[in-house]
Amino acid sequence: MPVDDREALVEQIVRMLDVRLLDPLEVLLDGDDVVHALRDLIRIRAGRWADGLRHGDDSTALGTAIRLIATLHPDDRAFDPPPEWWQTPLGKIVARRVGHPAAESLSYATAGAMLGISRQGVHDLVRRGRLPRHPNGGVPTSAIRDRLRATPPATAPRTHQPPRPADAGPQPTSEEKQ
Repeated sequence: MPVDDREALVEQIVRMLDVRLLDPLEVLLDGDDVVHALRDLIRIRAGRWADGLRHGDDSTALGTAIRLIATLHPDDRAFDPPPEWWQTPLGKIVARRVGHPAAESLSYATAGAMLGISRQGVHDLVRRGRLPRHPNGGVPTSAIRDRLRATPPATAPRTHQPPRPADAGPQPTSEEKQ
């Protein structure tokens, strides 16, 4: 994940915690200064959480993902984000480092959302033996996570320069070009 992706991840974490926790707390506490101090602390910690998700060992990444998801999505039901969540900075890093934190098997639609492909694309991968079937249906979460880990994260596009033929001679200097 390039640096700007780190910043996008930090911003998403900060924004979600701000909306879900700090804004209601600010209303409840009638704009108390302690909320402003918490905002500063959340920004610092969000950077640490982002780094733990990106570069920590598997245990650190799993623990961080579970704590963030449990805090941001407190519910008695299993965590089941909409498909577009998997293409957010947090969704992408959770998919790559943890897989789906609340499911052992995934529907083709959810697997596709995590991989950034269609449900039909997942079906084709399963049919061709590139992804295993889960005994209970769908595909194993671990297979999606492992496939994402094997694929380098997208980076900024590189400019392509055609190879120079070996017999092309020396490159002209900038003075010679003028």
